[in-house]
Amino acid sequence: MQIADIIRQLSIQALKAVFDIDATPESLTINETKPEFTGDYTLVLFPFVKQARKSPDALGASIGEWMQANAPEIISGFETVKGFLNLSVSNQYWVIFLQQQGGEHFGMAAPHGKKVMVEYSSPNTNKPLHLGHLRNNFLGWSVAEIYKANGYNVMKTCVVNDRGIHICKSMLAWQKFGNGATPATTQTKGDHLVGDYYVKFENELRSQSEPVLHELLEGRDVAGMDEAALQKAKLLVAKLSDGQLPDDKQSEIRDELKDMARNATPIMHEVRDMLRKWEQGDPETMALWKMMNGWVYDGFDVTYKRIGSNFDKIYYESETYLEGKQYVDEGLNRGVFFRKEDGSVWIDLSGEGLDEKLVLRKDGTSVYITQDIGLAKHKYADFPMEQSVYVIGDEQNYHMNVLKHICKKLDMPFADGIHHLSYGMVDLPTGRMKSREGTVVDADDLCDEMEKVAADKTAELGKVEGFTEAELKVLYHTLGMGALKFYLLRVDPKKRMVFNPEESIDFHGFTGPFVQYTYARIQSVLKKAGYTKETDKDLTEAGLLPLEREQIKLLEQFPGMVKQACTEMSPSVIAHYAFQVAKAFNSFYAEHSIAKAESEEKRTLRLEISYLTGVVIRNAMKLLGIAVPERM
Repeated sequence: MQIADIIRQLSIQALKAVFDIDATPESLTINETKPEFTGDYTLVLFPFVKQARKSPDALGASIGEWMQANAPEIISGFETVKGFLNLSVSNQYWVIFLQQQGGEHFGMAAPHGKKVMVEYSSPNTNKPLHLGHLRNNFLGWSVAEIYKANGYNVMKTCVVNDRGIHICKSMLAWQKFGNGATPATTQTKGDHLVGDYYVKFENELRSQSEPVLHELLEGRDVAGMDEAALQKAKLLVAKLSDGQLPDDKQSEIRDELKDMARNATPIMHEVRDMLRKWEQGDPETMALWKMMNGWVYDGFDVTYKRIGSNFDKIYYESETYLEGKQYVDEGLNRGVFFRKEDGSVWIDLSGEGLDEKLVLRKDGTSVYITQDIGLAKHKYADFPMEQSVYVIGDEQNYHMNVLKHICKKLDMPFADGIHHLSYGMVDLPTGRMKSREGTVVDADDLCDEMEKVAADKTAELGKVEGFTEAELKVLYHTLGMGALKFYLLRVDPKKRMVFNPEESIDFHGFTGPFVQYTYARIQSVLKKAGYTKETDKDLTEAGLLPLEREQIKLLEQFPGMVKQACTEMSPSVIAHYAFQVAKAFNSFYAEHSIAKAESEEKRTLRLEISYLTGVVIRNAMKLLGIAVPERM
């Protein structure tokens, strides 16, 4: 039990003993004492003033006196300040905690059997992983590990988007422009090769669509465009021509005309034909699909291994996209869905603050929400979990809200446990990335850059003495990946962010390498001192100086931080905490000598502080997927 919980229990006991007030844990507010006041933790008194029929100061004095008299080994002093009771925790408590809680697994809760599924990554097989995928992977992996640290049984899953028009675009471009190229013949990583053909398709589409758009704007008929589409295009052009529309509406119409022009190009007709062949199981098309997807999976595996991402189960959209239709039929029979005159099936979610949502097209084919209903049911059958976490970008907020509401209306047992871990996109200092234009930051290229920056920074600081070439390679990978993960995870998931590689690897700022360096420094200190864990020696008489006390107090909070990170589903809580621990340790170490301590007891005490700090840093960074080097 942490000290804040102990104080909570003591407060309940004091209120009952002194004032016969039956307080509950939820009714108590206990915070860290503000730096300008004396004390460690503060109890807010106002909720109990009326029941106690005492002034806040008198109420606080009575509670403080009771605690000090009944738990002197925990509470060493108190003061009341305008309705707040500031409590000082005894040095004895902190020292005993330090000696008894220094196990290697400190901060990790015991298993309790509850199940959580975390879905993340969700790549498309028409391009390699990029910077946005990295934030997704790091968030998902870290959240899963944080759940494990809180005692949950966790299954990590990935849904691969391996079918659809976007996949066919790469396939068609390879047929047209590839000349039989393979990863082996071109010495190109498979996912990169396929991604190159996706960009080639988009370039060709852009080239073909420009003259079509020109014809539409001129009011001319376009070959391959049906009559209804032509008439709609002419109406849109007429609206543009009258000059009465505001700029934003003109922009919307131009974008719609661009889409119409793209869809009328010969290459789009070809790719739609390829998709139809895939859906019909055409042998030649299926063989091409399997070959190119195989190239991509080989490439993904290399990247996942490099960034330390893994899954317990992978779902493929090609195997699950037809699921869900049976639940539409079930919903129709129960009145959850309704059918329109054209045969399409919808759900009315206006009562939930949304609108009507299509769940089945008039031709009987599924839409994405239908597939996701079926996949959600499939996942629950595989792993009956209390909570299902979807790590998906914030552009899918509406879609995920609809999915949860539909599952609830269908009385699916997992519906209440659906949680969308929505996160903001990652931009670069130069602006937003665009897949179609080939301007995304490739994950492999970024990892290469991070390792190079790590090597350059380490060499600048002269920290490469005594390392072999093989050891340096491991070190640069550890520092580069640590910098990348820490930078992407230190930001609250809900916030959009800008990634700067150079800034991320600073050894002196709010970065992964700073925390990693602190850990390596601690291991060096312990090694030089010949440290072994001390549990028998009584250190309570050694006394605690302010920085020693503050470091122990900060370390004691680790289990609470792990719990908070789980509740908020935010690895940023751990990243901020790890940085504070490292920063505080460096201040403590700079002020208080270990080798030249005032006494043997002080030396032992400071070594114990150093040891537990190392444990906490290592365990915290592990939850972020970051390795810590034993030396730097």
